[in-house]
Amino acid sequence: MVALPFTNRRIPAMAVAGDRALRARATMAALAVFVLAVSVLSLGVGAAGVSLPDVLGKMASGEALSLRERVVLFDIRLPRLLTGLLVGASLAVSGAVMQGLFRNPLADPGIVGVGAGAGLGAVLAIVLGGLLPPAALAFTGMHLIPLAAFFGGWASTLILYRVSTRRGRTSVATMLLAGIALGALAGALTGILVYIADDQQLRDLTFWGLGSLAGASWAKLTAAAPIMVLALIAAPVLARALNGLALGEAAASHMGIPVQRMKNLAILTVAGATGAAVAVSGGIGFIGIVVPHLLRLAMGPDHRYLLPAAALLGAGLLLMADMIARLVIAPAELPIGIVTAVLGGPVFLWILLRRRGIVDM
Repeated sequence: MVALPFTNRRIPAMAVAGDRALRARATMAALAVFVLAVSVLSLGVGAAGVSLPDVLGKMASGEALSLRERVVLFDIRLPRLLTGLLVGASLAVSGAVMQGLFRNPLADPGIVGVGAGAGLGAVLAIVLGGLLPPAALAFTGMHLIPLAAFFGGWASTLILYRVSTRRGRTSVATMLLAGIALGALAGALTGILVYIADDQQLRDLTFWGLGSLAGASWAKLTAAAPIMVLALIAAPVLARALNGLALGEAAASHMGIPVQRMKNLAILTVAGATGAAVAVSGGIGFIGIVVPHLLRLAMGPDHRYLLPAAALLGAGLLLMADMIARLVIAPAELPIGIVTAVLGGPVFLWILLRRRGIVDM
């Protein structure tokens, strides 16, 4: 039985769980509609002046589209839309998985240095990739940068977990401090590589430096999408284990959950999703920490619903930020990382104020 706040009335715990599940399903349905609406708006927004209703009207009537309309809609806006959906979903799901793994709402791939490690891997591939043997370059092809970002994020995640965990217990303070140290080290190494880069490499580095979807293309999407899709498919498999881990590692083990195997899968999932996202979009902050926290307030901590809902809300919010970046100083474009920082910074401060007791640990 569960007592209702400020009353003496008690209701069955199963009723509470049922109400929460119903609310979670309703939230997910609303998020699906939200993502669909934002996707349609995103296809119609841009400095090129191509109107989506006009294009759809021509297609419905059988009228041929002009070359300009085909290029703008299918070669620029559509790959940008799909990239934004995958990147937003990957960052939000990565944040939800890390928060469940560390059992702390402040864990985030960007804050704890995983994003910086993935960025370092991408920079290494851009600046030093030409030094690889021709056979290796031919084998990796356009997948070199996403793979390098994946291994950079995976290494950062693994180091972070090893440093912050002792005797099966993860220290929040150690996690945050280790994340700051890893981020600083990755930033220093990135600075060295930027210093020795040539003009073409510097232009490539500028693409993802502050975060942007402006360079999205079918080629880059084809290279990074398989890693992000695999990570998004693997994440729901962790839902039951993350729910059990909330009770502690000992309790999760007694429930029959293979804790260490779950941790390894979680680390690979976060590294893959974050690494591939960083490779195609650059550093985009706050999506991974804000989205899961807002959803926990709205629908509870059950990862069976939290993970897919995080994917939907993360995708929708990133597309909204991308539209703002395209419109606020049109025809120029703001880096999307600036927009997410302006919008997410105040929310993160609010989270810190709500969780002041955890931060003081």
